[in-house]
Amino acid sequence: MSRPLDHIDVRPPAPGPGRITEPALGFTGWMRWAWRQLTSMRVALFLLLLLALAAVPGSLVPQRSSDPNGVVQYFKNNPGLAPMLDKLQAFDAYTSFWFSSIYLLLFISLIGCVLPRTIHHLRSLRATPPKTPARLSRMSGYTTIELSDRPGAASSAATAITTAATILRKRGYRVAAFTGVQTAQRRELSVSAERGYLREAGNLTFHIALIGVLITVGIGGGFGFNGNRVVVEGQSMINTLAAYDSFNPGRFFSPAELTPYSLTLNKLAVTYETQNKRARGLPTDYTATVTTQTQGSPERTSRTIKVNDPLSIGGTDVYLLGNGYAPRITVRDPQGHAVFSDFIPFLPQDANLTSLGVVKVPDGLVKQVGLIGFFYPTKSAANTGAFYSSYPDLTNPVLTLNAYSGDLGINTGAPKSVYALDTTKLTQLTGGKTGVRSIELKPGQTQQLPDGLGSITLDGVSRFASFEIHHDPAQGWVLFFAIAALGGLLTSLFVPRRRLWVKAIVEGANPVRIEYAGLARGDDPQLQDAVADLASAHQAAFRTTSEADQDSQRNTDQKGTP
Repeated sequence: MSRPLDHIDVRPPAPGPGRITEPALGFTGWMRWAWRQLTSMRVALFLLLLLALAAVPGSLVPQRSSDPNGVVQYFKNNPGLAPMLDKLQAFDAYTSFWFSSIYLLLFISLIGCVLPRTIHHLRSLRATPPKTPARLSRMSGYTTIELSDRPGAASSAATAITTAATILRKRGYRVAAFTGVQTAQRRELSVSAERGYLREAGNLTFHIALIGVLITVGIGGGFGFNGNRVVVEGQSMINTLAAYDSFNPGRFFSPAELTPYSLTLNKLAVTYETQNKRARGLPTDYTATVTTQTQGSPERTSRTIKVNDPLSIGGTDVYLLGNGYAPRITVRDPQGHAVFSDFIPFLPQDANLTSLGVVKVPDGLVKQVGLIGFFYPTKSAANTGAFYSSYPDLTNPVLTLNAYSGDLGINTGAPKSVYALDTTKLTQLTGGKTGVRSIELKPGQTQQLPDGLGSITLDGVSRFASFEIHHDPAQGWVLFFAIAALGGLLTSLFVPRRRLWVKAIVEGANPVRIEYAGLARGDDPQLQDAVADLASAHQAAFRTTSEADQDSQRNTDQKGTP
């Protein structure tokens, strides 16, 4: 068998000078290729997944922006691993270079995906529905009927198409009429209808809203701030930069933007489970009762803060993050003069609020004194003699302290954590291998410090609340775009994109044949029902229209008869 004349044999390129080589892409070509890859939907979805994975470290280790005390404790518990994670910015995951890189790439990719699709969609909205296919029998829901009245076949076909166009317009379809085959033996009239552009509009709304979320989150992070403050019952905080225990401003935030207000913690009420033995001691409710006052207003307002129910004041949201106990400790010199007296927040170590705290007395005594202690709200003793708290409420409160003397390292000017005590340059005075029992105090009790340094008294115990003060100027826009994204997603899922056609065929002496069919863009399980419903409604409407035309014609004939 001979090969076609246009057949070309494909042979491997011959070696040597005659070998065909493809032109090099060059810098512009490679950049165009990289841009097309980055703006593809496949890469956008991959970056979205990668962003979700990049957020995982933020939930595995404490973050400086929300839990600075947890970061300090993590360094203490993991002295080998913590510095390595810090170099990788794991404690600042959401502002790290790797998270920001993925964030920016996703932002650029989404814009590159959405912009061309938006332009194409706007052009499609102005375009007419597509021309009616020649063979509707290949489409879904194909249905055909024949009109019994042969006289006036051409007018009947035109009336049928006009009636179908009216029905489709009322149902929200964009309609266009077309004239098909026009011969002596066959004439075709048809109407093409299309709807469901809202589906693509919803899809674009979802992606545009996602871009809006990315932009507003970035703006909010740049102009907002997060701050933490521990407040003991009866104490107050002022919304100024110096009042925060930790403060993490955005890149563009200015301290002058802080709105001054005061917040006083009157009482922190905690309710514990007491009926269920298996859940005994678990907290069921936290309520912080506070008094607030804004600058320039003499009115003081009593408010409450609960978990997931923040207080909004001065452009900030105040969240209740944690709680614990703050023993009031007073240290006196040998002459009985108080050289230190303050509430010291102790950080909870377990569910029963066994708490760890540090007391530093830099002045007033012969030597600088540091104390590391544990507070037990309900002291119990194990078989080994070790103390622990068996219940988180104050039923048998006990404070134990180990004393150290020497250089506390606070005179160098270097910042030191109030929750940690560096004992490398200190001499231990009680506990451990010293042979001297640790200091053990109940509320109201006093004990002498070793070496005649003075005395220490546990005056009482109050609760403290850990508040997070958050300011995000774009959070309203984030909510708006989030709702828009949800609405766009639901629209794209539940609005079908479909095309329907009605064709009237006049062929020879045969009755007028009406054909109905449809086509879906994507999954549309109701397409066949839609075509059947259109056919039924059209037949009923066309029958009514035909009868009205016949009555009108009959009346005209009667008037013209002498």
